[in-house]
Amino acid sequence: MISQLKKMVRSVSENTGIEVSVYTPDGRCLLGNAGVAPPAGVDGVIGDKASGYTWFRTLGPEGYVCGIAGVGPVQKNYAFLLADLLEGAASRAARLPKGEGIRRILLGECAAADIRQYRARYSVPEGPCVAFAVEAEGKLSDVVGLLSQYAENGSDCAVPLSDKDCAFLKFVRPETEYSSPADFATFLVRSLREELGVRAQVGVGGIAARFEDAAVSYRQASAALRLGQQYGARGGVYGYRSYVLVKMLEEIPSARRAEYFSALLEGESRALLEDEDMLGTAEEFLENSLNVSETSRNLFMHRNTLMYRLDKIERMTGLDLRNFSDAVTFRVITILNRLV
Repeated sequence: MISQLKKMVRSVSENTGIEVSVYTPDGRCLLGNAGVAPPAGVDGVIGDKASGYTWFRTLGPEGYVCGIAGVGPVQKNYAFLLADLLEGAASRAARLPKGEGIRRILLGECAAADIRQYRARYSVPEGPCVAFAVEAEGKLSDVVGLLSQYAENGSDCAVPLSDKDCAFLKFVRPETEYSSPADFATFLVRSLREELGVRAQVGVGGIAARFEDAAVSYRQASAALRLGQQYGARGGVYGYRSYVLVKMLEEIPSARRAEYFSALLEGESRALLEDEDMLGTAEEFLENSLNVSETSRNLFMHRNTLMYRLDKIERMTGLDLRNFSDAVTFRVITILNRLV
């Protein structure tokens, strides 16, 4: 929705000379004048003399707010016109072929009313669903073809998004053989490797309560895939819940992140973050749920050597990674180190 909205707003501005700005519902500027914030509770078309703008809300799932510079009948007419254009463009999604419709729905380019029309046209169930973001090597058409074989009925769907990215929408059913969406994602990664010889990575979104919220699940899946790749997690399957902490820290202003980082890791203790062997040992220990035996086995390291390193980390940082709360603090430190 947002890419379509920006394109249309730019076109209107270029052809009419009027200034149009786009904001999120919480007032963050996406396009145009960042120095003006929309009033609360915009619904329909309103002229706001305090800001000097005419405001209206889009019909898409995000509910973006648009502002046109000026308050008067001309601006009001443009607001109604632009709102109608956006509604008409979005409604075409309901008449799209199934695959293209799912693609636009997952990318958030359809209004809620049009998603309901699409659901009625293709008899899409009302139950919960989950989206997967898939990045795979090799020929994408082959990847999508294989994923499509694992659609349990006509509602599940695999669609291409770019040269190497695709999405898989799956409806959650109590009778499924997979214990969780992450379990199903692991199956997909294994199947692509065994059937096509393709290395794949999958981001797993949260379960959306209804089809209209599938775009939220896909955004989460896409974010999980990006963060999993960025933070070097293993296994090729990245669940959104595992990276909520990272997302929270990402959204903190950079100056505040630096302040927290300095408070958590002072002076010479920062040298630990440049010691690849020690840092790798710590990361492996955290990945193995603070299990000494499992970590030493995976690192091919004697138990006593591992204990020596954990003791050294404690001396350098004051954090005993064998203690859960200290382990959480250390995880926060490593994330902040990458962000700072």
